[in-house]
Amino acid sequence: MPPKSFLFSSELCALCVSALNLSSSYRSRQMQHLSKSFAIFVLLLAIAVVPGVAQQPMNMPQDQMQHQHMNIPVVQPVYPHLGRAQEQSKSPLFTLEEAQHLATESNPTLRQAEAEIRASKARRQQSGLYPNPTVAYTGDEIRGGSVGGGKQGFFVQQTIVTAGKLARGRDVFSKETQLAEIEAQEQKIRVETSVKTAYMRVLAAQELLDVRRDLAKIQQDFSETQRQLSNTGQADETEVLDAEVDAQRLRLSARMQENTLREEWRSLAALLGRPDLPLSTVSGDLEHNWPDLNEDQAVESIATQSPANRIADASAARASAELVRAKREPIPDLQLRGGMEYNNEVLDTANHAKGWEGIAEVGVQIPIFNRNQGNIAAASASLDRANLEKQRVALTLRDRAATAADQYANAKLMALEYREEMLPRAKKAYTLMVEKYGLMLAANPRVLQSQRKLFDLQAEYIVALENVWTAGIALQGFLLTDGLESPARPGEVDRPVRETNLPLPDRMMSPSDTMPRP
Repeated sequence: MPPKSFLFSSELCALCVSALNLSSSYRSRQMQHLSKSFAIFVLLLAIAVVPGVAQQPMNMPQDQMQHQHMNIPVVQPVYPHLGRAQEQSKSPLFTLEEAQHLATESNPTLRQAEAEIRASKARRQQSGLYPNPTVAYTGDEIRGGSVGGGKQGFFVQQTIVTAGKLARGRDVFSKETQLAEIEAQEQKIRVETSVKTAYMRVLAAQELLDVRRDLAKIQQDFSETQRQLSNTGQADETEVLDAEVDAQRLRLSARMQENTLREEWRSLAALLGRPDLPLSTVSGDLEHNWPDLNEDQAVESIATQSPANRIADASAARASAELVRAKREPIPDLQLRGGMEYNNEVLDTANHAKGWEGIAEVGVQIPIFNRNQGNIAAASASLDRANLEKQRVALTLRDRAATAADQYANAKLMALEYREEMLPRAKKAYTLMVEKYGLMLAANPRVLQSQRKLFDLQAEYIVALENVWTAGIALQGFLLTDGLESPARPGEVDRPVRETNLPLPDRMMSPSDTMPRP
């Protein structure tokens, strides 16, 4: 169908031609002069009107024509921001301080660590106790009837421990007590770190839920707009179907995020020792007060100052004390025995018995065959192993700390790029697009596409913030991230670094991703 400007100019030209034809049909000079004047007037009018009428629709963008035809209301810009769930919460917010307090009261691993300290102190006490004496009855050549005779009495037997073996035993269990105390300190750090990490995961999941719901709504609006354009012939069925599929996918993503939020909350509640704790809105700020770390210094601090190093050192000291005790074992203890016996043997014809007689014995075991050489060799090997374990722990910590530091650096880089570069640009582009739409220079679908891109970037920004907090807290907490791992017993020398199970960044995204990686 020809544009209206073209039809209007054609009508004017036809009018001019008719006027000229009319002028030639009259024979009189007066009528001819009048017709020519009228034709000139009409021609000038056409020249003045036609360019203006033709120019306006030619400069009108196609998007503006769509805007007018669809009667779409003016869009008010809506920008993403963090903390919306906290602002709209109808119940008191759950704070990190409350979480830490509940964990201190209810986390069972802290009670386990305290129980292990009590047990190690009890073992130390027991190791220093002297052997109990033996009190016994003794009889020799006992005779009965009218003859009588024999000996009967009692004795006391005591082992005298020599070479300070009891003191060496106490020293070994003193090292175990130190191990248990370091384990308790480590467990406290582990619980605090894991609770803070889980709390920040809940906060990030809470923020992501708002963004994913917004994205689902934006895409739904876009789908409806595409359907309206399809009704006017300005969009085909494939565009409508693609928009509807994207809308369904984002609705699914929002529902999955609801499940993720519940999962993260349950993990936090389990760490607190309160699995029945109802789901609450947590308070916090992901954007500010990040863990301020220098990656190289953090790696060095973990490799040299971690409680795992102190546990390895204490284990080596315990192994050394066991070797000293093993070397003292061949020195024999004294066996003392003393008592009284009543001798019924008759001394004379008056039938007087010999009466009470004293007995005394002293014994010592000669270390000829068994000099405890096997236990000494085993203790020596255990000491070598414990010294090597210190090196292994330091290297393991350095290796795992390097991985965590790399994750922290990447997450921080991403978060800064999103906050300072990408998000401001996307926000500006969206604002300009809204302004163009208000001036009827852009179509509504373009506004929605720009808004969706902004909210997509916001979702990626939240994930980057979560990873900054997760990796940063792990580095600050010496990579002790499992608050439900039971404390190691003092004899478990190979477990000082069992807790450095840094959680994998399962939701880490690159700038090109739009949804979390599975």
